[in-house]
Amino acid sequence: MDELGKQSVESFLDAVAEASPAPGGGTSAAIAVALGAALVEMTARISHGAAAEEAHALRVRALELAEQELTSYGPVLEAETAAERSAAMVAASEPPARIAETAAEVAELGLSVAASSSDALRGDALTGVTLAEAAAAAAARLVWINVGSSSAHERAHAAAGRAAAARLAAPR
Repeated sequence: MDELGKQSVESFLDAVAEASPAPGGGTSAAIAVALGAALVEMTARISHGAAAEEAHALRVRALELAEQELTSYGPVLEAETAAERSAAMVAASEPPARIAETAAEVAELGLSVAASSSDALRGDALTGVTLAEAAAAAAARLVWINVGSSSAHERAHAAAGRAAAARLAAPR
């Protein structure tokens, strides 16, 4: 697969729709985080400046996590023993846990940017918050499915809670 950040939207969507385990939910969640961060970045560039660099860094991190997610589940499918599968599931849960954490950062930053944006831009920042919240919830669910109760799930669940709190605190 081509580097995700260089693919067309149509090409990415076609890849997700293929009968293949990757890209799947985790990669899609990371792309949603990157899109949310891009909206926050755009809003910040127009109205704040300083937050734009932080949003850009989060967008870059989300794309890196999307790339990591592409191959993280392969070892689970290739595992030959229960112990190998268990270890692979734990490792495969790290990228979505980090996706959830990055999403929470995007949502919190987006809330801050939205609160000090003009009415004309507030909706874009809040759309970024909402996309980040959805991605955090999705990523946390993937971690739960992979490993159930674990430190990765606790981190992902806490991040999803932070993202939801940001959306709920958003100005109307």
